[in-house]
Amino acid sequence: MTIPQLTLYSYFRSSAAFRVRIALNLKGVAYDIVPVHLLRDGGEHRKDWYKVINPQMRVPSLAVEHGGERRILIQSPAILEWIEETFPRPALLPHDPIERSRVRSIAAIVACDIHPLNNVGVLNYLKGPLGQGQEAVSAWYAHWIRTGFEAIEQMIAPAPYACGDRPTLADLHLVPQVFNARRFKVPIDDFPRILAATEAAMMLEAFARAAPEAQPDAE
Repeated sequence: MTIPQLTLYSYFRSSAAFRVRIALNLKGVAYDIVPVHLLRDGGEHRKDWYKVINPQMRVPSLAVEHGGERRILIQSPAILEWIEETFPRPALLPHDPIERSRVRSIAAIVACDIHPLNNVGVLNYLKGPLGQGQEAVSAWYAHWIRTGFEAIEQMIAPAPYACGDRPTLADLHLVPQVFNARRFKVPIDDFPRILAATEAAMMLEAFARAAPEAQPDAE
């Protein structure tokens, strides 16, 4: 198979972009990064040049160039699905259908229930048009992380990763969310299973190389 040329439009602190970086690293697929700063100068994702790439004006976006054709993929779940289908080894989903469902459920708690309520657009709307102070915004942020983590803590059994002896989509979603929790000083010490799985994952080069502080646009 001819490997397509991949360009990832990424922001170093974006947890969605973090997930995609981990997946590409685990698969051993080469990719270039184009940083898109979400805060500088009103947000580079709102600039005309990026609107052409991603009409939703969010990160990540993945440009796939193959056979003279360039296609743009958006939304991290869809990008991760394409990566898994295009580069099936190592697999990010278990073989057993029940276990696959469990992994997808954990990923969905992060991607559908925690992250959308805590992304930069929502936080800016709380602080701007809704006039909420930083204390209220921080409480909002912590509430949704802890609500999701309370469920995930009961669903995982680190061995050593979230769902067994190899990383899955569950780890790809959980690790960036733990990074976010720590960045915003959300108390998570009472989630030992989550912390153990995260620690095990971060010992892998693929995860460490995808971390925010390892990115070319890290600040």
